[in-house]
Amino acid sequence: MATLSTIVIEPRSEHRFTVIWLHGLGADGHDFEGIVPQLHLAGKASIRFVFPNAPVRPVTINGGMRMRAWYDIAGSSLERQVDFAGITQSSAALDVLIEQEVTRGIAPEQIILAGFSQGGVIALHTGLRYPKRLAGIIALSTYLPTLPQLANEASKANQDLPIFMAHGTADPIVPIEIAKSAYHQLVARHYPVQWWEYAMQHSVCAQEIEHISLFMQHIFKIQE
Repeated sequence: MATLSTIVIEPRSEHRFTVIWLHGLGADGHDFEGIVPQLHLAGKASIRFVFPNAPVRPVTINGGMRMRAWYDIAGSSLERQVDFAGITQSSAALDVLIEQEVTRGIAPEQIILAGFSQGGVIALHTGLRYPKRLAGIIALSTYLPTLPQLANEASKANQDLPIFMAHGTADPIVPIEIAKSAYHQLVARHYPVQWWEYAMQHSVCAQEIEHISLFMQHIFKIQE
């Protein structure tokens, strides 16, 4: 499997933590690069941010147009005709990126997986199955079509993994109802999930970025 290309923001001091942040459909690794200074963590933490580029592939819902996508989407009903093969392939590629951070000396429990929309699906799918303890998952404007398989595939090491989920109340791309369904099912499985709603569409807002920063500070035990 080819290693994903990445955009990386190195910490200004000793590298102690890593956040691997996956973009949404049709975007690329630069999409969330600009959020890093808005998190106001530069002076508080030694975090390496890794923004991978999804492979370029044809996307059925967009007329077969080739674009960066973590998996194919067949139609507007996101939880039907799920591209399990594509999700599995991208999850394996994310596993490789995690292991690359481990070779740099960063323990898995110091790594947060983050993702927006399609990227959030891969972050959740991978993090909940990863065999070693991770730090947490940030899942933005997303859903989880592989939840039914989790009963047999969930990692014991991450059975109480902290999860941050956030969604726009007017999201026309990923309906908030399917996101809430994933949230409720994860809570039913006893995952500690924070749920946030914002008055926005399929995007990210300033208040959300503030909440993400607080989540990271808590997970990484960063002192003010």
